[in-house]
Amino acid sequence: MVVMLSVQMMAVEWIPKDIKGNDVDLSIYKGKVLLVINVASKCGLTNSNYDELNQLYQNYKDQGFEILAFPCNQFGSQEPGSNKEIEDFVCTRFRFNL
Repeated sequence: MVVMLSVQMMAVEWIPKDIKGNDVDLSIYKGKVLLVINVASKCGLTNSNYDELNQLYQNYKDQGFEILAFPCNQFGSQEPGSNKEIEDFVCTRFRFNL
């Protein structure tokens, strides 16, 4: 299923925070293609998911593609770490820049 969201509408109604707790102005993504996804470091699919996300990003970043990943601990406690632990895990193991 593909869900299309209006970034302009989202920016008014929802202000997410980055991994460091800073507000993110979603208007910076206007005109870009976004993949919004929840992630977890203790999921059985973590390695393949991050590898595939990284490949997607590398393939399409020059065409305006961005990934907004939100750590989620609501599904089987698969993301129990603090924001700092999550950031270290993703940046060290999968070489993502947050």
